[in-house]
Amino acid sequence: MTDKSDQEEKSPESDILKKLKIRRKKQFPPREEVRKTPPKEEKKIGYSKPNADSFRMVATCMQNLEDELAKELEDIGAKDIEKQKRAVKFKGDLELMYKANIWLRTALKVLQPLFHYTAKDDKELYEKAKKIEWEDIFSQDKTFSIDSAVHSEHFTHSQFASLRIKDAIVDRFREMQLSRPNVERDQPDVRIHLHINDKNVTISLDSSGDPLFKRGYRTVQHAAPINECLAAGLILKTGWKGECDLLDPMCGTATIPIEAALIACNIPPNLNRTHFAFEGWKNYDPSLLSKVLGQAKEHFRPLKVNIYAREVNSNNIRSARVNINSANMRKSIILEQEDFFKAAPPSSSGMIIFNPPYGERLELEEGLPDFFEKIGSTLKFEYTGWTAWMIASDIESFKNIGLKATKKIPMMNGKLECQFREYELFDGKLKEEKARSTK
Repeated sequence: MTDKSDQEEKSPESDILKKLKIRRKKQFPPREEVRKTPPKEEKKIGYSKPNADSFRMVATCMQNLEDELAKELEDIGAKDIEKQKRAVKFKGDLELMYKANIWLRTALKVLQPLFHYTAKDDKELYEKAKKIEWEDIFSQDKTFSIDSAVHSEHFTHSQFASLRIKDAIVDRFREMQLSRPNVERDQPDVRIHLHINDKNVTISLDSSGDPLFKRGYRTVQHAAPINECLAAGLILKTGWKGECDLLDPMCGTATIPIEAALIACNIPPNLNRTHFAFEGWKNYDPSLLSKVLGQAKEHFRPLKVNIYAREVNSNNIRSARVNINSANMRKSIILEQEDFFKAAPPSSSGMIIFNPPYGERLELEEGLPDFFEKIGSTLKFEYTGWTAWMIASDIESFKNIGLKATKKIPMMNGKLECQFREYELFDGKLKEEKARSTK
């Protein structure tokens, strides 16, 4: 009689896990409190053709930017928009997919779901994935990669799940009497996204490739730069679109001012991107992409206000200058080496949006509470007539500002839980005038 442990040790999954150097997790009986997601309807969505009618897509985003992303999708003509956690579903055609990758400021990825099905083990995962007509999606001479997000008791190793999908694709090509395509981790022609939640499996094509926050202009950066999608999202949350002067008094390497200039001038954030993953698909239409890029340039508008980027650190000033030039925003952003606590405001009123040093960026002579107290004092006495927005992860430090926030919005900056707060900096007369105007 063969012992059960011997059978597991000789199983194909066990051999693969050994090669991947993954230790098998101990299996426990399913607990009653584990949330079970109802199985999705098994449905082949179908691969879009260049002239196809609308199909379902999903744009992913950072937490609490779903509203801004949904509005962006509405503005470019998306239909059936449905907000989810860190994602927005929508429908559109191939042209809209190209627009989404070029125009969306808050999206991280644009995915096209291909297939939904249920699978309780790796055999079922493999067999159903092999039914997809991969040869119609990309050709045998293209390289591909698979990234995965797995939350399941049935599939405890995301690498193993990805490997089974890879096997299904390769074997499908062989069954069609075609050469097998090769896997390429770093710069593949085609990117495939696998998502497993309990038994529900979704296989999607990643149309973006590198995350869309990689605009291409940030050639140099400091230790903890703000994500470009987050910077754009913060600006959009303030409602600013170029109606008044904008100041970032602690700009670092100028991500917020650059994103602000792109918004004010209505320039797509990924207009100058050199490659998208959809260019490796069989239905890639270069003339359609050229049309979308050409139409985007027709929507440019001149900047009618001043955007100020200030920074006290000389190394950051040099990096900011390089990035501003790389983004072709040298004429749109006024870069100045100034100390926020000593310099006068650049104009009589406007919007302040800044990401003061904290966490990894914190290199202060004084303590964090004193630093935030100085920020509050400077805003209160020097920036009357302005509206200030600030993001920070140390919620206790906000108390040291000494100003009452008119809005508090929870945000995530990487893995840091933050708040984005608004302060209206009115003196007594301005408060009275505002009160009268709202009656």
